[in-house]
Amino acid sequence: MRQKPFFILGPCVMENQDLLFTVGEKVAEIGQKYQVPVIFKSSFDKANRTSIHSYRGPGIEKGMEMLQLVKEKFNLPTTTDIHEPGQAAIAAQVVDILQIPAFLCRQTDLLVAAAQTGKIVNVKKAQFLSGQDMFYPAQKVVEVGNNQIILTERGNMYGYNNLAVDFRNIYDMKAFGYPVCMDCTHSVQRPGAAGGKTGGDRTFVPMMALAAKAFGASGYFMEVHPDPDNALSDGPNMVRLQDIEKVIVPLLG
Repeated sequence: MRQKPFFILGPCVMENQDLLFTVGEKVAEIGQKYQVPVIFKSSFDKANRTSIHSYRGPGIEKGMEMLQLVKEKFNLPTTTDIHEPGQAAIAAQVVDILQIPAFLCRQTDLLVAAAQTGKIVNVKKAQFLSGQDMFYPAQKVVEVGNNQIILTERGNMYGYNNLAVDFRNIYDMKAFGYPVCMDCTHSVQRPGAAGGKTGGDRTFVPMMALAAKAFGASGYFMEVHPDPDNALSDGPNMVRLQDIEKVIVPLLG
């Protein structure tokens, strides 16, 4: 992952097994075609949805079963986000990378539990932190004895219902010596701006990725879905599955 650009791709939430297989097949095809590291991502629980009535996912036990099937069928490394320390060891039995959600990147017990699994820990930068501030979440992982860390930029909130990206954060986080990933889809969110759910605009995803490349990003996180307008979570921000290859190709040169 330090030698080539890497891509973390997959649907926002695990809606059903068929969806994971559909996206997993395309993700694996892209990795093989362009000989780049590709990691399949999907969430078993969206614990921070805007509305209590929003779909959250199948839960950790069923979710890990679903991810394991994707891993075996397409020979893909996998990742998912965890929200509580007790979930780390369970998810680590299946995934190769444990993802720490942005809102939780300062939660010491969560970071320590993830680090103790020995897996790669992808810490997403909070919307209220600068790139330089991410030294301290990373250091919590290191202090446990795990230096397998990815730091992910996903924008900052400067006002209501919107995010903006300061791409200097990528440069600042790279100074710590870890791969830095650009979350191209969550960066175009408009949190809570769609009547009780998150809005956004996927139009800007390719530009976010290219700007991140200019600032030296090591990898790119993009959520993808065959029919994002009818997805159960984060639809406005996800790239259409049929379009993901043309978004990725300019990032390879």
